[in-house]
Amino acid sequence: MLSGTSLSRLRKNLLAWFKQFQRDLPWRRTNDPYAVWLSEIMLQQTRVAAVIPYFERFLQHFPTIESLAKAPEEDVLRLWAGLGYYSRARNMQMAARQIVAMHNGAFPSNEAQVLALPGIGKYTTAAILSIAFGHKLAVLDGNVARVLARLAAIRGDLRAGNRWLELQKAANRLLAVELPGDWNQAMMELGATRCTPRAPHCLLCPVNEFCEARKLGLVELIPEKRKKRDTVQVMLGAVVFVDLKSRTLLLPPPKAATIRADMEDIPALLSRMWHFPTIQFSSRIVSRRKSPRSTKTGAQTPAAIELRQFVETQFFSGRKLQSDLLPLKQVRHAVTYRAITLFPFLSKVPKLPRIPGAKSLPLADLSSMPISNLTRKVAHSALSGTKA
Repeated sequence: MLSGTSLSRLRKNLLAWFKQFQRDLPWRRTNDPYAVWLSEIMLQQTRVAAVIPYFERFLQHFPTIESLAKAPEEDVLRLWAGLGYYSRARNMQMAARQIVAMHNGAFPSNEAQVLALPGIGKYTTAAILSIAFGHKLAVLDGNVARVLARLAAIRGDLRAGNRWLELQKAANRLLAVELPGDWNQAMMELGATRCTPRAPHCLLCPVNEFCEARKLGLVELIPEKRKKRDTVQVMLGAVVFVDLKSRTLLLPPPKAATIRADMEDIPALLSRMWHFPTIQFSSRIVSRRKSPRSTKTGAQTPAAIELRQFVETQFFSGRKLQSDLLPLKQVRHAVTYRAITLFPFLSKVPKLPRIPGAKSLPLADLSSMPISNLTRKVAHSALSGTKA
């Protein structure tokens, strides 16, 4: 890695570039540790453009750590709905309650205390403490690792062996200790906007003269692509009850203790949020070549039969469901390594059935409840079906 005059020039170039060209993002207008923390959690595996409106709305509703700690979890999840990875929101609220209980509501400035909070690891700790408190801690995430790997022409899987540890040491050596917060943001910004995974903008890079990968013609080969976990195909079915007033039913977040053994993945697939009655189809359904909604009414397909039996057993104590199950347009969704194909069915009823714990609300407006993107897609399919 660089040292002496070269290192000083690299730091100067990068900080000057960041000062002039950094994106105007709402979390960069403050050094409030709560706002910095919120932004870092929301930005995990999520695009900046998607985060901005969520960040602003979240702070409007929960302007302080105390307000987040006191809020009902349902309200927190409702404001997070659509952003995905809902464990982030749950961990944030748990951490907020811990901060109120152990630190009088003030975000701690001690590294060990921050690391002890739910949902906060080494990267997030370094980001918050350097930006909000000026601590001399270097961040290392995917963007920063890519920049470092190209600067030093490090080949291979960056997370294999001791490479990640060595990259952290390199990040520590490069850190501009007089401006650690600006430096960390500059490194992240460089990786996000110039030193991108594909088609990097090397000619516009403020530190291209120091890049060994560019000199060797290896920029497109570094870092090595990680092997992805094989995709698992999952087939679900859901029934959407709709009454004469166009109201529907949502079930509360599923609890593991109440889930059948053959449907243990359902809570994760539904993001542990409010949802329509949903089933994971058995292997005999999945193995069939025909679509689970291959008939006009769907009443006689194996999928419709299995879904009907599930609903009657689970919610009606074995009593027969009087309405037909009408097939709707299928829904596709992805949750981590799972590719979900969900076959929704519409059940038009004169009066919504009474299901313990369920809530009735307009099918056209489910915004008052915390629901996942998957459930939102099912609702959209049902709305289209009711208009057909």
